[in-house]
This record gives sequence, C-alpha cells and structure tokens, in this order.
Amino acid sequence: MSKDAPSLERRLRQEILFARKRVYQAGQPTPLEQVDIEFPWQLYLKREDMSPIRAYKWRGAYNRMALLSTTERAQGVVTASAGNHAQGVALAAKLLDTTATIYMPRSTPKVKQTAVQKLGAHRVEILLSGDSYDNAVTAAKAESEASQKPYIHAYDDLYVMGGQGTLADEIVMTSKGPLDVAFLQIGGGGMAAAVACWLKTYYPNIRIVGVEGVGQASMQAAIQANRPTRLKSLDIFCDGTAVRQAGDLTFELCRTLIDDFMTVTNDEVCEAMHFLWNCHRCVSEPAGAMGVAAALKQADTLNNQKVLTVLCGANIDFSQLGAIAMSTGTTRTHRHYVRIEIPEKPGAMLDLLDKCLHPVNIIDFQYGKTHAQKAWPIFGIAADTAALELVENHLRAHKLHYQFIEAGDDIHFRIIPYRDELMTHPLFFKLEFYERPGALYDFLNQRVRGQANFCYFNYHYSGERVGRALIGFEFDSIQHRQQFIDQLPNHGPGYRQCTAIAPAAFARMIQPKESC
Repeated sequence: MSKDAPSLERRLRQEILFARKRVYQAGQPTPLEQVDIEFPWQLYLKREDMSPIRAYKWRGAYNRMALLSTTERAQGVVTASAGNHAQGVALAAKLLDTTATIYMPRSTPKVKQTAVQKLGAHRVEILLSGDSYDNAVTAAKAESEASQKPYIHAYDDLYVMGGQGTLADEIVMTSKGPLDVAFLQIGGGGMAAAVACWLKTYYPNIRIVGVEGVGQASMQAAIQANRPTRLKSLDIFCDGTAVRQAGDLTFELCRTLIDDFMTVTNDEVCEAMHFLWNCHRCVSEPAGAMGVAAALKQADTLNNQKVLTVLCGANIDFSQLGAIAMSTGTTRTHRHYVRIEIPEKPGAMLDLLDKCLHPVNIIDFQYGKTHAQKAWPIFGIAADTAALELVENHLRAHKLHYQFIEAGDDIHFRIIPYRDELMTHPLFFKLEFYERPGALYDFLNQRVRGQANFCYFNYHYSGERVGRALIGFEFDSIQHRQQFIDQLPNHGPGYRQCTAIAPAAFARMIQPKESC
C-alpha cells in the first residue's frame, strides 16, 4: 500500500462531505431502484441516467467549478472530454456564470456534442481536436497553460471525485443497505474510487469489484505495473470509459479500495443493455451498462446478496442502437456461433435443423455453396448452458463434425463466400416472415423440402416483428425451377412476402461493382 493512500482516503471522504453543500445547487438526488429479476439475489441500479445531464459527471464538474475564485470565474475554464464530463462542465459554466472551452475528439457522438452546446449555450465553445480523448486532453492542457485558465480534469482531481462520491452518499441515505457487493465501472477511476471510499466507510464488509472493458483496462494495467501506464491500443465501443491511462490519484485510491478487478466484452455489455431494457425499460449507453454486465457474468456467485450497479450514463447516439441490438441474443441466454459440416445434397440442411438444432433459437444463419460434396453452414444460436449441451449431444449422436467459433470479421461483416459455377439452375428469394418460433422453419419445411437444395442463406435476427432472409435454392432442371416458381404463393401462412430474384440480379447485389 502506498504511504499516501490513507491520507488520500481521508481527504476524499472530507471532500465528499463538503460536496454535499454544493452539488445540489445543480441537480437533485437520483433514485436507487431494485431491478425485477428472477435470480436468487437482489440487483440495485443507481439511476444516474435520470440526472440533469443523463450521466453522473455533473456532480464532479460542478463541485470543482463551484470552488473557482472570482478571478478564475472571470477567466473561464478549459477541459477535455469524450462527452459526459463536457456536459457537466457546460452545465456548471451556465449556473456559475463563467465560460468553458471544451476540447472533444472528432469521434464524439453527435448527441453528446449537441447536449453540451444546449446546456452551456453561449458560455461554451466546443473545439473538436484529434481522433481520441488523449488528443483532446493534449490540446486542452496546452491552452490551459498558455492562457492560465484553470483546467477541469475529468477524473484525477479530489474535488471532482468528491462530487462524484455524492451518488454513494445518496445510496447510503436510503434504507436499502447494507449492500454486499458493488460492480463499479472504471474509465479514469474517479467515480469508482469515490464510490468505493464512501461505501466502505458505511458498509465495511462490502466487496468492491472494478469493471473495465476488455480492450480498455487501463486501471488493471496500472495495478500490474505498479504505476499508471499507457495502453498501446484502446477499444472505444464503451466510449464513456475509454481512457488510455489511469490517473495518478485514482490509481493510488483504486488499488487500495477495490477488492477485485474484472473485464467485460462488448458483447456482454450489449447483452446487459438488452437486459436493462427488458427488465427495467431503461436505455443505457454502453459504459453505463458495464456494471450490470459484470453482475450478470458473476450471477452464479451472488446468491442471497444485495448487489449494486451504477447506470452511469444514457447519452448514446440513436444510430448506435441498431448495431447493439444486432449484437444481442435473447434475455438470459448467450450467443454462440457453430460451423457444422453436412453433405451437400437436398434435404441435408433441413435434416440438420430437425435432428440437432430444434432445442435452440437460431438468430443467425450464414451459408454459401463452395464445395460439390460438402457444406459448412454457420449458425448463430441463443442458448443457455443446458440447451447448448443438448445441441452438442445431438451433433455427436449423429456423428457430425462441428466447431464453435468466435464471431470474427467474416461473421460480423456477413462475408458469405459462394461459387456460382457449382450452382445448378439457381434461384434466389427475398423472404419476409413473421418473427415467431417456427415460422421460418415452417416455410422451408412446407414449401422447399423435397423441391430444392439450399445454395445460399443469409439471415440475422433484428428484433423486429418481421424477419428478413436472402435465400438461394438450386434445382435439377429449368423446368423444375419454373414449376417451383409457379406453385409458390407470394405470401402464405407464416410469411408475408416471397420475392424471386434472378441470379444475375443477385450477383449484382452482393458482388463488388465495376469501377466507373
């Protein structure tokens, strides 16, 4: 333990006490709500998404800026932020009658830029600088030094941390404690350090778990190196916690206050966002759901415990929601991708569905014909452990070769190779079907079985009431193909529309266009 850590903790507790007198001039306490779950433990959610800026950062920014001298307020302040801290500074600038120059990365979500400008109005100047938070920090600190304007740090400042700690004070003031474990997301570490410090003061037996993204674990890197160290690469999916290097003060505090560290993947964060919407009807930004993702990841270890998570922000670009929805499976299941080898012959694909995959929900199906005798379809399945084990038992019982695979670029970007010279009299369809269990299977079983062979399949569950698939069939003769077309209704039980696409038109759809 650093010899400075105990004194830092004492000072931080003192600053949280003092912050009580300031922060509520800018906003009101946020609720601590219990999430309705069927697990044998209780999950509590601190709703910082219901604050004046839809994130907790208003607390620290206002607390720090309320301490500015008359001269400093006249000068104005400088800061750098990926979004939420900037909104806190903008709100404080307006309420405290000062100005703020705010450097933000060029990649900052538009929703956050717009919110900053709206909150600060004419008192705020936004300067987009560089492609990362680090670039923005460098530019902001250079201006602060040149202009002698105070620099308002996003996390590595005891006054800022003191403000953030008031959210923990509000938790303690409820009647819902004592809490057993808290999963606290870490970016720079200011919120985690302050909340951990306050909770451990009142709940000495609480276990604090620091949560970081797999590609942005700067605090864990600092703990391992025994000093803050820069990450060589940084994942920015959870942009609110995308910090390349932990702060000096936050490092000293986190390494003594946090009991365990863990990481969560982007997919696990997406699943947590989905979980929050299904269970609590709230929309989180990715960083805001990291604590919930960690709790769900450790669910089996939490029996009979009161678990705290902090929804630290809900400032997300609407356009990002589509990609997040596509990354999720279904509630209380996990997504898995499996490649299965089957014979390249009519009926083999439907036999596989009948015999091996019926226990699970198929949320992704990718296949293109690349071999004359063998086929390797890829299925994305949403399954819990028991259902997954049942699928594997079926595959082994039928002596099928299979492999569970990571969702790499080929799957994410839906790169589905196929060889048109291997296809015999192909025909392609755009199919719209009602997204309910069995609807797609019923269409394939009733309309296609015994009539055609699959040569292409592209389907992904989108969460809509209507599913869409691009499907290719091949036939043993042109006459058989025409007979199939003539007998296939444009719509029918379970499906809304089936539209034929000529092979040449299909090739133009998915192959690179000729240069101009």
